[in-house]
Amino acid sequence: MRADADFFKTPNFVLNPRDQTNGEHRPAGNDHWMGKVNFVEIRSFWHIFRSFDRMWSFLILSLQAMVIVAWNGGTPGDIFDAGVFKQVLSIFITAAVMKMGQAILDIVLSWKARRSMSLAVKLRYILKLLSGAAWVVILPVTYAYTSDNPTGLNRTIKSWFGDGRNQPSLYILAVVIYLSPNMLAATLFIFPVLRRFLEKSNLKVVALIMWWSQPRLFVGRGMHEGAFSLFKYTMFWVVLLATKLVVSFYVEIRPLVQPTKDIMKVPITTFQWHEFFPHAKNNIGVVIALWAPIILVYFMDTQIWYAIFSTLVGGIYGACRRLGEIRTLGMLRSRFESLPKAFNDHLIPNDSKRRGFRSAFSSKPYKKPEDGKEEDKIAARFAQIWNLIITSFRQEDLIDNREKDLLLVPYCKDREMDMIQWPPFLLASKIPIALDMAADSGGKDRDLKKRMNSDPYFTYAIKECYASFKNVIYAVVVGPRERDVIQKIFKVVDDLVAADTLIKDLHMSNLPTLSKKFIELLVILQKNNKDDLGQVIILFQDMLEVVTRDIMEDQLTELLEPVHGGNNRKHEGITPLDQQEQEQLFTKAVEFEFPVKASDAWKEKIKRLHLLLTVKESAMDVPTNLDARRRISFFANSLFMDMPKAPKVRNMLPFSVLTPYYKEDVLFSSQALEEENEDGVSILFYLQKIYPDEWKNFLERVDCKNEEELRETEQTEDELRLWASYRGQTLTRTVRGMMYYRQALVLQSCLDMAPENDLMEGFRAADILSEESHLLTQSKAVADMKFTYVVSCQSYGIQKRSGDARAQDILRLMTTYPSLRVAYIDEVEETSKEGEASKDRSKKIEKVYYSALVKAAVTKPDDPGQKLDQDIYRIKLPGNAMLGEGKPENQNHAIIFTRGEGLQTIDMNQEHYMEETLKMRNLLQEFTKKHDGVRYPTILGVREHIFTGRVFLRLRGSCQTKRQVL
Repeated sequence: MRADADFFKTPNFVLNPRDQTNGEHRPAGNDHWMGKVNFVEIRSFWHIFRSFDRMWSFLILSLQAMVIVAWNGGTPGDIFDAGVFKQVLSIFITAAVMKMGQAILDIVLSWKARRSMSLAVKLRYILKLLSGAAWVVILPVTYAYTSDNPTGLNRTIKSWFGDGRNQPSLYILAVVIYLSPNMLAATLFIFPVLRRFLEKSNLKVVALIMWWSQPRLFVGRGMHEGAFSLFKYTMFWVVLLATKLVVSFYVEIRPLVQPTKDIMKVPITTFQWHEFFPHAKNNIGVVIALWAPIILVYFMDTQIWYAIFSTLVGGIYGACRRLGEIRTLGMLRSRFESLPKAFNDHLIPNDSKRRGFRSAFSSKPYKKPEDGKEEDKIAARFAQIWNLIITSFRQEDLIDNREKDLLLVPYCKDREMDMIQWPPFLLASKIPIALDMAADSGGKDRDLKKRMNSDPYFTYAIKECYASFKNVIYAVVVGPRERDVIQKIFKVVDDLVAADTLIKDLHMSNLPTLSKKFIELLVILQKNNKDDLGQVIILFQDMLEVVTRDIMEDQLTELLEPVHGGNNRKHEGITPLDQQEQEQLFTKAVEFEFPVKASDAWKEKIKRLHLLLTVKESAMDVPTNLDARRRISFFANSLFMDMPKAPKVRNMLPFSVLTPYYKEDVLFSSQALEEENEDGVSILFYLQKIYPDEWKNFLERVDCKNEEELRETEQTEDELRLWASYRGQTLTRTVRGMMYYRQALVLQSCLDMAPENDLMEGFRAADILSEESHLLTQSKAVADMKFTYVVSCQSYGIQKRSGDARAQDILRLMTTYPSLRVAYIDEVEETSKEGEASKDRSKKIEKVYYSALVKAAVTKPDDPGQKLDQDIYRIKLPGNAMLGEGKPENQNHAIIFTRGEGLQTIDMNQEHYMEETLKMRNLLQEFTKKHDGVRYPTILGVREHIFTGRVFLRLRGSCQTKRQVL
């Protein structure tokens, strides 16, 4: 800080008016301290005591009392002895001494701020010191007055008040008066209503009492916890400190009393360390060495007890509120069956619950959510949201295409299969294992049944695969004779399954061969090319051959002749059919519906079935990205927490998000990505090394093999810039995270208003929310009514006029997100009113400041001259808004453009997650219920995942990036 700066100092000179313009003849500032004007904290070791004075005082007084009790008997019951109790009362003298020490520390630690203190604050410090000094004198004197044989001054004082035999103890009276402020504070603590009343009262007597106890509060006046919260808090510390004192008394203090007495009884004949204790008559040094470590442990083990109690209480509290229900990916797998219902209970508005007096006596039965139709609706809604989350992971390159396919959930329950389909990552490798176990079973199904009973997903995979197999075969084969044969085959299998003799009666050793042929058929069905019809016919003939001759030879004896055209009869007793009916099956193209009319549901079914049959390795590590694992686990765990019910989007509280921006990076340019620092490392190279898996997923998403291919087209190069910007401290990253709010609200509004038939048919959001959809228009309108995002770009106007690339990047953000609004301070030069009224040619020009809000304008092809951004509001300011610090002023001028009943402030170094935006409706409901039954909350803090920006730690300096987590 410059010596002549006047921010913390008052200049002791006055400049002449003619010198104030150019700053000449200004003397250098001196070192005269004017006191702390702004908040400047001065730290010292005494702050350790002053900040925790109540805890230190309590520990010291408790130690004194325990030593007295242990010295005079050793049991807590000895305190009821009159002599011991009288000695224990001496702790109040110690308390008075420490209270005076606190008053002295207050003065010392605030001494440098004395010049900026008001007279009332100074008077309070002085009276506190005088009061402490007075009690240091009064309490020892009155304590001596209670002695039976006083001498000296004590005898004189006692003669003034009498002998005291038939009077209350003067010391007890002094202690009661001394403790009266503490009694008042305890009363106010026990009854928060009185404390709130006193803090809000303007009576002079009340103001005097509150002035003595604490400085006058203007922020947060009358805001205290409820009675039950205070009770829980008090009981926690009472039990903790009681346990600590009991253990300290029996383990630390009492065992040292008798050794101390024995050591003190030993006389000193030759004391060699006379320079330390020249006149010592006892072994005081040994006593100090004996007690010092115990005293140190006594003062320090409070933290240990706090850690133990907080762990126990926190564990019980978390178990009761179901915190940490799902902590790992393995726990997510085991509890995935309960996710749809938990999701529906917390994140889906429930209008089926009837409330009120009339509904309580209604004769109509209440439809429970466990009904079949209701379960289908729950699964359908969950599929929409879950797939939205997984899709966002893929867009953020946290997972690759294979992991995305393994994590996606079918959008609805297949009506033809009549079962719930779980994501493939839960069922991966189950079918190949089941095929191997069946092939090696040798007619014994004990191991397979044991595996099915221990792993429910093993059973789900087998049932779904068999049902999908039947569905695909029936969808492709349309010939009547062929379908009749297939129905007979499936009927035999179903009868064997019902009789629980499938493994015993069939030759399961050839089942992998059938699986291999069916996988080849699925590959052809995925391509769905009409030129592959010949291969489809051959595959069906091969599969029929495997089933009838190898697997079900004994059960399908009657079908062998017609199936294989009357040749090679194996059983003589079979009467062959007429020669006209002995044509071989699956030989004509008209018997197949190929290519299949491929809908999205059909493509999803084929891809899913192919995954179940081909994924042989376990998907326990899906997703492999650590950030994706953490986010999925946290979201799934939050569904089991206690949270307010979500209202419909149209009924939720509207809110806005405000982000201040100055001149930080908006979007990394190609030049900035390739520019090397002093170590020869570029930003892009460093990002590739930090996020190797995300870089690989990005290349797969844009269908490029290396960085050189990315540079070939402008579109892929822009994708590269975005990929790097999403991993840096840029405005693009923040805007993308906050705009997840709107995307989530659009889908949630769609689920609120979507017809039940469309929901049950398993529509995709992309299908029903097409640009021509009326539902999409309604959903967007409702989302825009409930959510507004304003980025306060302070210098956007200057950047736009100067041709700064950041202005173009901001405009690109507004174009990408049409609902994004940008507020900025526009500085323009206008002719003053005096100049306009004057007829003189030289008109007076002055700077005028406006607070403007703009949005992206839709550019039409036939209107090339249209602006790319257009003003929504423009408010004239009385002057420059930047008066103090930039960030608060930047927010203040833009806050008028925000809407709704809630405002969330987000810094430039923060982003958001798609899955967390889904819980915003629940979060806003916290403002609608009273806290502890006293008041509605006005400020609400949410959890943040904080990590150090590793890229900028080396390349652009240290920073912290925060991700908003609800």
